Amino acid sequence: MKKEKIVLGISGGVDSSVAAILLQSQGYEVHGVFMKNWDDENAICNAEDDYADALSICKKLDIPLTKINYTKEYKERVFSQFLKDHKLGLTPNPDVLCNREIKFDVFRNYAKKIGAKKIASGHYAKVIKDKNKLFISKALDKSKDQSYFLYQLNNELLKNIVFPLGNTFKSEVRKIAKENKFINAQKKDSTGICFIGDRKYNEFISEYLESKKGDIISINGEKIGTHNGHVYFTVGQRKGLGIGARNSAFDKPWYVIDKNINKNIIYVAQGAEHPALYSDELLADNMFWSKNVKKKLPFECNAKVRYREKDYRCNILSSNEYKCYVKFDNKIKAITTGQSIVFYDEKGLCIGGGIIRKRNIPFLKVEINE
Repeated sequence: MKKEKIVLGISGGVDSSVAAILLQSQGYEVHGVFMKNWDDENAICNAEDDYADALSICKKLDIPLTKINYTKEYKERVFSQFLKDHKLGLTPNPDVLCNREIKFDVFRNYAKKIGAKKIASGHYAKVIKDKNKLFISKALDKSKDQSYFLYQLNNELLKNIVFPLGNTFKSEVRKIAKENKFINAQKKDSTGICFIGDRKYNEFISEYLESKKGDIISINGEKIGTHNGHVYFTVGQRKGLGIGARNSAFDKPWYVIDKNINKNIIYVAQGAEHPALYSDELLADNMFWSKNVKKKLPFECNAKVRYREKDYRCNILSSNEYKCYVKFDNKIKAITTGQSIVFYDEKGLCIGGGIIRKRNIPFLKVEINE
């Protein structure tokens, strides 16, 4: 009996490698695709080293591997938006955009080329059918769940996506890799933004964006310092402000509360638990809905405001195709504009998400968005 072809993204990491052997055990004829998205030797995703690991795994499993260079598309459609968002004072998440704009399109196009109907990746997530509709769902291993990055995948695409690691714990993945003597069995997981690599974040950003010094002002309106550029700071940040103890060595540290881009001002407050760091309301836009919540407003559900953050109970008070207004049951620390908010129902199904644009800032005595 002829095996069904499936295209799998193989990065050279342990997750996609184990995904390959799991797909083979399920009876698929696996075809690997290695995607090169960056050409900087300082990046975490050093393409040549990763490709060598991917090639080693594919040879071991007798899987054909095709290398696709999409650095041009990545820079035009993902990295350029990453820089634009920084200029606007946001803290962007390029992984969400990459999944929507490039990664799964590359898999799907290659699948058509070789006559395969299905595509797969090593993400920790599931595709669940509920009431005749497909949803991204949380993985069994909640500590590794990556559904947060996948909320913009539409129902049509989900029909042909397989996530082999959805019901597998990371410890089991490592065990399988070790048992099969994979070269990357103990390879360190990639963290952070891959194209920044070992460089400091500010050092990397300074290569692409001009910065200008501006004032650091307390939420009471007092100028207390100078910053080197608003692009280097994000909400909740403590390090790099250059504000030492002002009254005594026991002074509480300062934290970024928000930014006024037009005036190039960074607003700060003192103490990790300062009320101005916490918010219970936000406005999001660029919405993507996999479930129609407009007919049931206010709609109660769970939401994640950043990757690896716990879920928070909330109510969607108003929503349309573009914007969404959310009220949380409790105050959340350092909600950050530019990050995604992703909504889940009680079953862990992803019902939608969007980009955080604004949050309420209690006790603020200066005007941020003038």
